[in-house]
Amino acid sequence: MVMLTLMQGPEFYSGDDTFDSVIASLMQLIQFKNANLYLHSQQVANYAVSVAAKMRLPREEIERIRLAALLHDIGHLTVPNAVLAKVPYLSTREMTVFKNHCNAGSAMLENISQCQEHIPYIRYHHERWDGKGYPKRLKGVNIPLGARIISVVNYYDRFINPCTEHWKKTKEEAVRELQNMSGTAFDPDIVKAFIESLG
Repeated sequence: MVMLTLMQGPEFYSGDDTFDSVIASLMQLIQFKNANLYLHSQQVANYAVSVAAKMRLPREEIERIRLAALLHDIGHLTVPNAVLAKVPYLSTREMTVFKNHCNAGSAMLENISQCQEHIPYIRYHHERWDGKGYPKRLKGVNIPLGARIISVVNYYDRFINPCTEHWKKTKEEAVRELQNMSGTAFDPDIVKAFIESLG
């Protein structure tokens, strides 16, 4: 029940009790799957809100991005823990399984009417600004804005609060990585807004 305690608060509730219950249940599944992954989901949502606010996006869009960020890795429920523990050192077969989490997560939400606007952000959060990402190799502004924001903050949090020891870097190293990949992997405007939001 730790999850329910963490999820409570005015920012979580949409006013739709059934929808809130569904989201709480999905978050609980993530927590059962992997406590680090659950923490990562919370952190990515917090960072994503900071970036969206810095970019002065409308309140409704900030809320859409926040919820999508919370659920961006819901597809990891389909990935064996043994594979997750090896990221980023995966075999070709394991990488195929891992990469499918974007589509798997989107598929899990397809029948939830309130999640339709969040699905593109979840499905495309591993696309790259230069078109070399997955699953669709979208490029530049063809990648939904919410997905571009989640992509940046997801990458950062993987280094700062890693799910495995292979990823650990300092804040300064992670910021440097983002700056180096700005314009290739990531939207330069979002990288700039995120770094400014970090202070």
